[in-house]
Amino acid sequence: MTDVKMGSLAAAELAKSYEPASVEAHWSRIWEERGCFTANPNSAREPYCLVLPPPNVTGSLHLGHALTATIQDVLIRWKRMLGFEALWVPGMDHAGIATQMVVERELLATDGKSRQDLGREAFTERVWKWKANYGAKIGEQHRRLGASLDWSRERFTLDSGLSLAVREVFVRLYEEGLIYRAQRLIHWDPELLTALSDLEVENEERDGTLWSIAYPVVGSAERLTVATTRPETMLGDSAIAVHPEDSRYRHLIGKTALLPLLEREIPIIGDAELVDPTFGTGVVKVTPAHDHRDYATGQRHGLPMINIFTERAVVNENGGPYAGLDRFEAREKVLSDLEAQGFLVEAKPYRIPLAVSQRSKSPVEPRLSWQWYVRVAPLAEAALAAVHRGDIRFVPEGWTNTFYAWMNNIHDWCISRQLWWGHQIPAWYPVDSQGQVDWTASTFVVAREAPSQGKWIQDTDVLDTWFSSALWPFSALGWPSETEDLKRFYPNALLETGHDIIFYWVARMVMMGIHFMGKPPFPIVYLHAMVRDEKGEKMSKTKGNVIDPLDIIGGAPAKALPPAIRNRYPEGLPPMGADALRLTLAQSTQQGREIRLSIDRVAGSRAFCNKLWNAARFAMMNLHDWKPTGEPVRGGIFDAWITSRLERTVEAVNQSLEGFDFSAATSAAYQFTWGDFCDWYIEVAKSALQGEDADARRAAQSTLVQCLDRTLRLLHPFIPFITEEIWQRLPISKAEETLATSAYPIFLAMNVDAASEAQVAPVLEVVSAIRVIRSESGIHPAERIFAVVHAEDPAMRSALTQQTAVITRLAGLGEFRAIAPESKPRLAASQVLRGAELFVPLSGIVDLSEERNRLQRELDRSRAEWGSLDRKLSNASFVARAPSEIVDRDRERVAELAGRMKKISANLQNISEVPE
Repeated sequence: MTDVKMGSLAAAELAKSYEPASVEAHWSRIWEERGCFTANPNSAREPYCLVLPPPNVTGSLHLGHALTATIQDVLIRWKRMLGFEALWVPGMDHAGIATQMVVERELLATDGKSRQDLGREAFTERVWKWKANYGAKIGEQHRRLGASLDWSRERFTLDSGLSLAVREVFVRLYEEGLIYRAQRLIHWDPELLTALSDLEVENEERDGTLWSIAYPVVGSAERLTVATTRPETMLGDSAIAVHPEDSRYRHLIGKTALLPLLEREIPIIGDAELVDPTFGTGVVKVTPAHDHRDYATGQRHGLPMINIFTERAVVNENGGPYAGLDRFEAREKVLSDLEAQGFLVEAKPYRIPLAVSQRSKSPVEPRLSWQWYVRVAPLAEAALAAVHRGDIRFVPEGWTNTFYAWMNNIHDWCISRQLWWGHQIPAWYPVDSQGQVDWTASTFVVAREAPSQGKWIQDTDVLDTWFSSALWPFSALGWPSETEDLKRFYPNALLETGHDIIFYWVARMVMMGIHFMGKPPFPIVYLHAMVRDEKGEKMSKTKGNVIDPLDIIGGAPAKALPPAIRNRYPEGLPPMGADALRLTLAQSTQQGREIRLSIDRVAGSRAFCNKLWNAARFAMMNLHDWKPTGEPVRGGIFDAWITSRLERTVEAVNQSLEGFDFSAATSAAYQFTWGDFCDWYIEVAKSALQGEDADARRAAQSTLVQCLDRTLRLLHPFIPFITEEIWQRLPISKAEETLATSAYPIFLAMNVDAASEAQVAPVLEVVSAIRVIRSESGIHPAERIFAVVHAEDPAMRSALTQQTAVITRLAGLGEFRAIAPESKPRLAASQVLRGAELFVPLSGIVDLSEERNRLQRELDRSRAEWGSLDRKLSNASFVARAPSEIVDRDRERVAELAGRMKKISANLQNISEVPE
């Protein structure tokens, strides 16, 4: 591709066809080399800051990332071009569990070793090397998508600055009594050997078995039957529970039952919160150390917490003769012994709600262990107050109630993980004279650095990844240091993310931002919907409907595509380009609606890029002799019309972006570019550009340049690569070196010309209607037909008559007339227009019966729409509740359809009276 000197007035020729790969690589490099996206905290411009939700360092770009990057890039490019000091901070998350798991598997596969074989220090060094090799991948993918991030400010949640921020926050919260250590029941992954957050646990339904087991009542012949899906956990039973009002068992409360197999006596208790007397037998086994509901019951009744598993889910010494057995081996042995001893009452199929680790897919074990917690309630109170006051607004608004519901029922946050990769907890424990450390002791020191006196060992746990992510809006700007970036760009202008992490990330950022910065981290939370396939189904590898966005951008051979995509593209997927993917994602983004993405829609956006390229190429070929003089050039009615239509589009796009209506913004720009500019103005302008009238040619050239310049600026946030490439070749004086740093169009009321729009509208409608008649009646394009318009309004007739040459050329007519209504031509195709009727005599041209069928179809469509609206307006409830402008619009449409049906019926009658 040819480099173009910035600001050159000579129009450079565009290639015959648009090839996105070379254009995208070129401009991605140029923008970064020239620092186009580097923000200046000392500028006088109004700040506008976004922080990229940090993707996992292990990850690669998926469609969710592509959507986030597209929406944020549209906003940041738009604001930058509007004159804001725009900063978009890139970064990555260290992703504790995910990264450690990937490196551990690689270590085992390549070296045949575990992390324990290497030791903590050597293993951590290995992870850092892995990060150096693979961590840049997602950054390059964002560059390919065109994300205008300030790469000079790229952050990583384990870099030295963010590590300092994490330690500072931990120490302060601990000193304020908001962080504490306690022994509680948590989710435990026995494969990865760490506690898990709720987000890291997936609930699945699987086929299983419900076993009924008899517990003898001590000193009685009675037996209590309990049902369980996990019979091995009975080894840790602390009690049997019944409902205190259940007449069947009330007399047993206070007595004891004999735990089968271990022959340990356990109390029979009454608990109304745990037991539903109408469910099953109304008897429940209580295992406080291995079930979350049982844990709460154990706390209420002071029951012993008997842990029967090691960290690897192997039965420990508390399991008596079953010690040393894996949990599933223990289950088989326990069932065998229960049956042999006559305690197994029944076994029946049962659908089990099973909690599994998101990462390892191993069934999760509730485990009693020492962990670190954040006391969340005081932080949540301040966050709720901020939303109630309106300091933070959710878009779509419906997510506000979801936020309230979760925050009003919030629980303390378990922040410790038993991993080696992550922020090691800044707590130190003393070593005794024998070199031993009691990790369960209450004696420890929380500090920013290790204690200087005595021998201490740092806590081996690391912090939950979400802990460091919760600080992202201010830690990414340099906190706890008082950096220029922090003073200038906090709070961020907006948070844009998926609604699936509103609890785990959004809420925690709000709490931390208010607590440490004294104000919310952002005033607006825009939550985008999930990307699904064209059928509305969730994308998954098992369904074969997942596609890598980079395969959409760069193309992919058929063998690299999932089956569902391969079936439709057996020859492989052609390169669509980043602009086409971005345009499709932005146009599909509607508040509150899931995004249905199909490759065909992306192909449609690729066609739009080709349309824009070809229009620009045509313009360049007709601008070789044009130079700007700075003097206004008076053009014709179509020059005024296209300028006015563009101005209304500028207004619509800006207003839509202000309201985060990305679909409306892209649709307005798309429809203007494809329809008004490419399909109409360029076609109309050809006669002036290729004619002998020098003034008309110069006026068309001037309009072409000005409209193309403003249209490229308007489209740039959505499709940055192709617009930059074309704009560089425009023969205009450029104040900025790149389109990316030039000014965005703002609405100029003086450019709106309602009169020209009113005069041109019927012209376009007539040409469109004639083209429809040609298509539906099978009239050959070369056939020079006659058309006549009957119009009551003299102004309409005058406007159409003045543009006879345009209508004749664009519609391929031999003759055209606009006249007052008179007797209708016989044997003519017709179209009902706004305020007029169009007739095309068909004698000797088309099949008469086909034209009758066409008119009947048009009449049927009009009747169906009229009937639907009439029923709606006949509904008093609808009329009372609907906004008055909608009711008025529907009433106007009903009247319009009634007139249309009358005219179509008359035309149908007219043509039906003609013998064939």
